[in-house]
Amino acid sequence: MSVTHFPVSVKGVVIRDELVLLLRNERNEWELPGGKIDLGETPEECVAREITEEAGWPVKTGPILDSWLYYIFAADRHVFIVTYGCTTTSRAPLQISHEHKEGAMFRREEIDALNMPEGYKRSVHAWFSHPERAR
Repeated sequence: MSVTHFPVSVKGVVIRDELVLLLRNERNEWELPGGKIDLGETPEECVAREITEEAGWPVKTGPILDSWLYYIFAADRHVFIVTYGCTTTSRAPLQISHEHKEGAMFRREEIDALNMPEGYKRSVHAWFSHPERAR
């Protein structure tokens, strides 16, 4: 029996002023900010660090929203994705890192029409509706 291993990527859904932060990647897809866990780092610490690096906003990591195995056609590989709901009190403008082509804020109603993996769309809708976000 063969064993298959998958890289893990943790992503954060950040909603500010009822708009969600999304980043455009090299495949021209919109995605959530996040990335790979560093040695000695928790997934919650990773997602907070990655959002700060990729968008310039400090965040507080909240609950896990979803997880799934995502097949990236362009790279011919699977990645295990875990998404977290995140909050920010930052009023700073977006400062998109070199890792992405663009960053933007979207209304909930715009999400389903975007070129974005379905799992990310599920996570965005889950965080918009999550009772913990309102606290």
